[in-house]
Amino acid sequence: MIKPVTVYDIAKEANVSVATVSRVLNNSAPVKESTREKIAGIIAKHQFQPNALARSLFKKETGMIGIILPDITNPFFPEVLSGLDIEARSKGYTFFLCDSVSSNRDFTEQYDRETRFLNILMEKQVDGIVLIGGRINLAKPSKEMVQEVVEAGKRVPVLLINGNLPGASLHRVAVDEKKGAELAARHLVELGHRNIAFIGGFKQMSNTIQRIQGFRNVLRESGIKERSDWIRTGGFSVAQGIELAEELLQLPIGERPTALQCANDLVAIGALKAARREGISVPEQLSIVGFDDIPFAAHSIPELTTVSLKCHEVGRTAAGVMDKLITRTKVAKTTILSPELVVRESTAPPAV
Repeated sequence: MIKPVTVYDIAKEANVSVATVSRVLNNSAPVKESTREKIAGIIAKHQFQPNALARSLFKKETGMIGIILPDITNPFFPEVLSGLDIEARSKGYTFFLCDSVSSNRDFTEQYDRETRFLNILMEKQVDGIVLIGGRINLAKPSKEMVQEVVEAGKRVPVLLINGNLPGASLHRVAVDEKKGAELAARHLVELGHRNIAFIGGFKQMSNTIQRIQGFRNVLRESGIKERSDWIRTGGFSVAQGIELAEELLQLPIGERPTALQCANDLVAIGALKAARREGISVPEQLSIVGFDDIPFAAHSIPELTTVSLKCHEVGRTAAGVMDKLITRTKVAKTTILSPELVVRESTAPPAV
């Protein structure tokens, strides 16, 4: 059996100290160029790969960040991950990605998977854990759900993105979702719409609650009477957007909304499909505004007016905050980013 090459073998062959080899491997301190080239040549010759476990035991770090999210197929999450990845890689981190989505979209199963992933990530000795969506978006999570994350936070840094856990006092990076909903609703009102409905989301989710609050705030300040039957929740998917929009668009002309404010872009895309099925032109007969600004929003027909949650920036900011938590650098408990209205082709003044 061939004995594996170690860092000590590399040092002996190069006639240098182990510390010098370590500096070359980690690029952690200056090394004379000729010495660096000699060591690099020996490393290449033996195809030497430093042992990650040994390095983690020595440095008390793994260079790994665990991420738990609820559905990788939702385009919002890959956009956040993209920004997170770029910034984290520049700081030397890699990811352990955990998708908690259940096979039948069962929330109880999803939260159980989150619990298992929290335990697995701590067993893997990750340097930090990021949670996006899932239980942190519940308006009233159970005490057990909160406590599990709090306990994890006692062992490794834990960061929440666009969510919160009441009483947990964990670090957060978030976009002001209520303000984003206000931007969308105010845009519709300024175009002249008075008959505006809100569709999508889940009533038990804090992000939906915030978006509906923003919507209601603008109706109230604009003197528009709220219609409770025109606020319809039920999900965040394209299919649910079709279903919720059709319920309203099949009402008689004059009794249906002239504008739909949607809980996210997938619901808005569903609303576009529903309008087409009903023979209603967008934006001439119906204005639709989304939320999130996923890549599909700029490529739908018509292109979707939406609220950008600056997903990429959120991810990069989160990576920066996590790095500070891992390196024990002082950082604010909560970092709030401002949303931005992106006006495209799906909104216009109501037909006269």
